[in-house]
Amino acid sequence: MQAPASIDRLSGILDRFRVEAQLHHAGALCGLSHFDAGEGHGYLHVLRRGRLEVSHPGARDVPASLHFDEPALLLYPRPFTHRFHNPPVEGSDFTCARLCFDGGAENPLARALPPLVALPLARVPGLALALDLLFAETDRVRCGQRLLANRLFEVVVLQLLRWLLDHPQEAGVRPGLITGLSDPRLARALVAMHDAPGEPWSLERMAGCAGMSRTAFATTFRAVVGQTPADYLAGWRMALAQSRLRAGQPIKALAQELGYANPSALSRAFTAKVGMAPRDWLARSGA
Repeated sequence: MQAPASIDRLSGILDRFRVEAQLHHAGALCGLSHFDAGEGHGYLHVLRRGRLEVSHPGARDVPASLHFDEPALLLYPRPFTHRFHNPPVEGSDFTCARLCFDGGAENPLARALPPLVALPLARVPGLALALDLLFAETDRVRCGQRLLANRLFEVVVLQLLRWLLDHPQEAGVRPGLITGLSDPRLARALVAMHDAPGEPWSLERMAGCAGMSRTAFATTFRAVVGQTPADYLAGWRMALAQSRLRAGQPIKALAQELGYANPSALSRAFTAKVGMAPRDWLARSGA
């Protein structure tokens, strides 16, 4: 069941937590190609032509290996070691980008996505036009090629996120933000909280946005999202606080915006949620 088309389920998140792409490779890959989690990047790989076997050394949450004999897309939203095993001579044709989710592991989308989304391209409607433009840019060097390719990769990521919101079970998404946004009733409440985190969000008000009773809303929310509405709202506010602090905003300016009576109340909530005071967290984050 899909959320109504009138609800924009992604813009409120992506306006606050950007996803940036950087062209990494375009062309043939032959033999073994190693992508190390220690580099600190996510990846988006598009297999254009050829065959691919991808392996995940020591991984527990993804298959040990996957095989593709048709054009496919592989999204690793977080750093994750993987290896491509391609034909040794003729190779296979790829267009690949490194991904950076603003805030890293604290990015709500990065946390909500599975460690790997691997799909044949034909499974995601609407990708063809963006990929045609992307391939046209990466097939030959022109002025502004890298910049334009980066933006087109970001379009592909956005289109894939749209697909994931409508097919969470097919993609193996666990309970969380994405499964919540996939429910048409919960999506209305989540989008309202995302857009106005500083509002006084009582359970009754959240349930009203969803068009549900308080009991039904609380029960459904916990089953679909995996936590209580209050815990989700607190986590969203803390993610925003971390993002704002990292951007240089003082905590005094954030309290009212995020729905806290004063900076001391925000600082206490931050310490309880994150495990350290905002100043200490910021010093460690900067280091």
